[in-house]
Amino acid sequence: LVDTTCGSVLKVWKNVVRYAQDGFTAVIHGKVRHEETRATASQALKYPQGRYLVVLDRDEAAYVCDYIRNGGDAAAFLARFADAVSPGFNPDTDLDRIGCANQTTMLMSESLEIGEMFGAAMRDRFGADALANHFRAFDTICSATQERQDAVEALLDSERIDLMIVVGGYNSSNTCNLARICAARVRTYHIADPSCLLSAERIRHRPVGAPSTAKADEVVTEHWLPPDGRIVVGLTAGASTPNNIVGQVIEAIERFASA
Repeated sequence: LVDTTCGSVLKVWKNVVRYAQDGFTAVIHGKVRHEETRATASQALKYPQGRYLVVLDRDEAAYVCDYIRNGGDAAAFLARFADAVSPGFNPDTDLDRIGCANQTTMLMSESLEIGEMFGAAMRDRFGADALANHFRAFDTICSATQERQDAVEALLDSERIDLMIVVGGYNSSNTCNLARICAARVRTYHIADPSCLLSAERIRHRPVGAPSTAKADEVVTEHWLPPDGRIVVGLTAGASTPNNIVGQVIEAIERFASA
């Protein structure tokens, strides 16, 4: 038996276990049904006092931060986060001491911002002098994910890119986040593999930001490449996309360009 669990994920687990051991609720930025997030949340239950809360994005984080500052309707809180809290979770007591963590493939800038939001909320409630007794945080984005996000930002800052191709599974969190970064700056197509490049006129892809991960949610876009003139295509891929798949995508684009 060989344990091949990612070292970055193990780092998160160790910190979440430490939160539970010290009586801190783990607030996890992630997708509640994602295997990694579910496994991370389970680490908080290794100690009787362990608790967890999963938040998907800034909007959910803002809701929790408002509750930390001002209190609110506990029943409404639990209804909103019914599938995202530990058994017996009580927002009136379990948000007194929190530690931030995240699914390692989330968007780094969003995870850092959410951490800052919770830090500010806890500071407003308990004061700066007592913050260390009520709030903890650490950076848990995996290096492969962060390197790709940084590289895409650098590419878009330094080059005139007309469109981006993002290659990787539709259920891959880090690939979807790469597509989000690109789509905010330039026309972007998220494709699963080279077969999605149907021709120089047609491409099959998953719309960026679509909630589902099923292939049935693919769409076909016509005239995705201009018929003539110079065009600069940027290319990136998820951390788990094999190099040969990326190579095949490059070969297909080269064929279209020379046709």
